[in-house]
Order: sequence, then structure tokens, then C-alpha cells
Amino acid sequence: MEEFHDTINLGENVVKVLKGIYDPEIPVDIYELGLIYDVMINEDNDVKILMTLTSPNCPVAETLPQEVEEKIKSINEVKSCEVEITFDPPWSKDLMSEEAKLELGML
Repeated sequence: MEEFHDTINLGENVVKVLKGIYDPEIPVDIYELGLIYDVMINEDNDVKILMTLTSPNCPVAETLPQEVEEKIKSINEVKSCEVEITFDPPWSKDLMSEEAKLELGML
């Protein structure tokens, strides 16, 4: 049971780090924007993040996934991090949290 608890804590730390990464074009973090589709952590603390970008031609298509990977790897308990980009389903404004929509004046 102890290990399971650690994974939950690590998951929360991963989310905290993700909430500190911003899309350079939008003043909202990538988590609230809905760019993070999935965060998977196994018992060895290998983290896999499935994410998308606002568009395939996004200017940060190269650098954003790299930034996510480096920042997640900097969490002490994380053994490794792999970031996978998908455009299926494509990102849309519907994926944004209420908080993000509020921030952007869309509510």
C-alpha cells in the first residue's frame, strides 16, 4: 500500500511541475490548457506523459516536449520521463479547464 501512496504523491508533484510550464502564446499553463492527455507512472517511477500541442505547427513543437521532459526528470523521485506527442484527438478549446477559460476571458 505504501508504494501506491508514493505513486499518488509523485503524480501530484508531476502535475505541480506541469502547472508551472506555460504555452508561450497563451498565458495559461499547459495542464489547465488541456494539453496533457495522460500521466502514467509505473512502480519504478518511470513517468510517461501523453500530451498534445495547440497545433502541429505550434512554434514550440520542438522545445515544449523537451522542457516538459527535463522539468519532470528534475523531480527527485522520477527515474525517467518519456514525453509522447499525439494529435489524436486534436486539441480544442473544449479541453481547457474552466480556470483557463476564465483567464482568457472566454467565460
